[in-house]
Amino acid sequence: MSRNLSHDQNFKNLILDYPRQALAFFAEEEAAEIDASVTITPLRQEQLKERLGERFRELDVPLLVEWPDGRREALLFVLEEETQSRRFSIHRLAHYCLDLAELLATERVVPVVIFLREHPGLPRDLVLGSERRHYLRFDYLACMLASTPAERYLESDNLVARLNLPNMRWPPDKKVEIYARAIEGLLTLEPNVEKQIKYLDFVDIYTGLSEAERFDYESRYPQENAAMTGLAERLRTEGRQEGRQEGIQQGEQGLLRKLLERRFGPLESATEQRLQNATTEELEHWAENLLEAQSLREVFTQ
Repeated sequence: MSRNLSHDQNFKNLILDYPRQALAFFAEEEAAEIDASVTITPLRQEQLKERLGERFRELDVPLLVEWPDGRREALLFVLEEETQSRRFSIHRLAHYCLDLAELLATERVVPVVIFLREHPGLPRDLVLGSERRHYLRFDYLACMLASTPAERYLESDNLVARLNLPNMRWPPDKKVEIYARAIEGLLTLEPNVEKQIKYLDFVDIYTGLSEAERFDYESRYPQENAAMTGLAERLRTEGRQEGRQEGIQQGEQGLLRKLLERRFGPLESATEQRLQNATTEELEHWAENLLEAQSLREVFTQ
């Protein structure tokens, strides 16, 4: 996972990979009755964009929770992450929830906002009306990570909670222990090696150990550090392999582009885009077609 990803993308990945654990941690109040039988379906923004306007929402992960026995109606969870709490707009959130409710024909909507930082004066509810009566009342579940005591989750079997230990409240002298507990949770609760590699970076990003703190961790937790070192080495190896493959692919793109331009003149933007999105196999196939093709169209014939 790239360190340049936004917080929104980091949390979106986390919620999509572990929706059940995410709801249990970020929306504990409403998730108590979500057992193993329920189906949780992420609703993609791409499917909803036309009805929801053009405003871009970085973290857009509505989760539809459905009970198979029909004992209760489906419940829609709307999760939003706010890194800069002062930019949070309760009006925007209410508008978004109303749009989703109308689109999906439901009134069972649970708005959840994940705050990475604390900010005094956050609006906790919205009331529209006059001195005579209220016409609209709206509030939301707020997960304040920075004020959540980490000690409550040091041994939690909820992977989302363990990965977020660095984002919680803990004494400065406990930083290395917090990191160790998060890594321990990752290695014991996630059996998939690919996901271990993926979320190793998540823990690193939000803990930010100094060189001295990392040395302290290595000496105090040798077993976990050995496992981490193995994951990091695998990550580096895969990165080198991907880099070599990417270099080969870019070279083939460049060569094929030159040959096409020599035969058929400057390429249109659609053709350029096709080359950029092509797989190595497609590039090789088109290069073979070019040997006998009489037109650009024949080059791209399957």
